[in-house]
Amino acid sequence: MKAVIQRVLNSSVTVGGETVGKIEKGCLVLLGVMDGDTEKEAKLMADKVSSLRIFEDENEKMNLSVKDVDGEILVVSQFTLCADVHKGNRPSFTPSAAPETAKNLYIYFMEMLKENGIKKVEHGIFGADMKVSILNDGPCTILFNTDEWARGKKQ
Repeated sequence: MKAVIQRVLNSSVTVGGETVGKIEKGCLVLLGVMDGDTEKEAKLMADKVSSLRIFEDENEKMNLSVKDVDGEILVVSQFTLCADVHKGNRPSFTPSAAPETAKNLYIYFMEMLKENGIKKVEHGIFGADMKVSILNDGPCTILFNTDEWARGKKQ
């Protein structure tokens, strides 16, 4: 499972001109589900995202998590994060999970965020053509990849 986590002052996602998800201070999570991912990876990713200390404390140090600042999370499914670009110039998306599996893990990931104490979890529409608006804070952008964690590589 791969994710791009961006600290935001606000973010929203629209489908067909209609806003379907919107948050204020918190994190935008672009989530890619890889072939072979399970609930184990989704829970691990949700635990990491919920506890990631990227918000400033009173000393202006990134020491607080989205939970600590009562922040919100907007989750947008993004299978293009799973692209294989090692050969040629056109990305291959075969490493991404099948749509039904990916959607189920996307939903499970959001449930785990809520279970981890995130009070407001908004989302896009799985598989839709979405327009995402972001007011990045920092900017602060972190990449997560559960495959790297499983192999013991630092990220």
